[in-house]
Amino acid sequence: MKINLEALLQQVDQRQVELIDLVERLIRFQTPAPPARNTEEAQQFVAAFLQDKGFVIDKWDVYPGDPNVVGVLKGSASDTYKSLIINGHMDVAEVSPDEAWETTPFTPIVRDGAIIGRGAADMKAGLAGALFATQLLHEAGIRLPGDLTFQSVIGEEIGEAGTLECCKRGYSADFAVVVDTSDLHIQGQGGVITGWITVKSKQTFHDATRRSMIHAGGKLFGASAIEKMVKLIQGLQDLERHWSVIKSYPDCPPGASTINPAVIEGGRHAAFIADECRLWITVHFYPNETHEQVAKEIEEHIRLVAAGDVWLRDNPPEFTWGGSSMIEDRGEIFPSLEVDPQHAAVRALIGAHERILNSQPIVDVSPTVTDGGWFGDAGIPAAIYGPGDLGNAHSVNEQVSIQQVVDFTKVMLQFIYEWGHTKK
Repeated sequence: MKINLEALLQQVDQRQVELIDLVERLIRFQTPAPPARNTEEAQQFVAAFLQDKGFVIDKWDVYPGDPNVVGVLKGSASDTYKSLIINGHMDVAEVSPDEAWETTPFTPIVRDGAIIGRGAADMKAGLAGALFATQLLHEAGIRLPGDLTFQSVIGEEIGEAGTLECCKRGYSADFAVVVDTSDLHIQGQGGVITGWITVKSKQTFHDATRRSMIHAGGKLFGASAIEKMVKLIQGLQDLERHWSVIKSYPDCPPGASTINPAVIEGGRHAAFIADECRLWITVHFYPNETHEQVAKEIEEHIRLVAAGDVWLRDNPPEFTWGGSSMIEDRGEIFPSLEVDPQHAAVRALIGAHERILNSQPIVDVSPTVTDGGWFGDAGIPAAIYGPGDLGNAHSVNEQVSIQQVVDFTKVMLQFIYEWGHTKK
């Protein structure tokens, strides 16, 4: 069987045109999110592809027009051999009408050793390479002893957590590889949570009463919610600086735990003192932290800031955390993911990378977030490993190196085979 595997690895080079065609085919499906609700045709293609390779298909709508697809290929000895999940998202970053693409974003171009098109780096090349690896195993008649599950999910770009829905549906394995953009690094990640801080007055005031609020002897106890929010923003900045001093994590740059005041909304119109102000924040935290933990730290600090202000003491801020969709409820959560370099699957992935590329892979922490955190949250050991770099993700004329896609496909082929033959 080892000789057959060597022959399959050679086929990745020999059939490179087919692999490129598969990447191009996926790019042609127009699946930007937002607006989302547009992955049905692409997901049906993946479902048919996997079904043709012997996978049992589970396809269900997470949202109308946005289904998840999970294919399960039962192993010949599932009880005694390790199982694997391969996971990737079908949605891609949004495209603005004024972006200066060389052609249309969903008309791929192959040139100068690269594939250009929206989603090339993030992350249809990863999906295509993993799909092609399963095709080669199927064509060779190789049946793994361990179970292989392939998840093509929706919503990653807008926090809709198709992967979380897979976990809720009961899909699990001994290890998961998220084939998202990592430049062939083996990565964990920090996490992200969004939140809304709301300051609201108990009553409204005409703008002509402002003098009575702010000048001596006015005797009107009131305030602008917008101006009071400024105090809370300053408090957030103080906490952010404090975190940068006391918190750290290996392979993360100093100060990677951040609190971004992303959007501010408030006031009615010019004839009112602003009676409400809402601040939308994005919080990045380290791989060894949880979103519940950082939300609690922020709430405790901001409540202390409010307690030091006479008006905020009487009109305390309110907090709303997370959400299931940046479209549906303007919020998201991406849990963090720690990678154990000594885990047997990570060692096997490192070994496959070393064998194919003749170099030791970098094991580090992604500066962004992926669906990988949902596996960690579910107690499933996981790592992020895929072609493409973040400099190209979401960019105009997004592209991915063909050689890197070929290398990735070989590594995944080697890893899937080896992990599927690893005894529990």
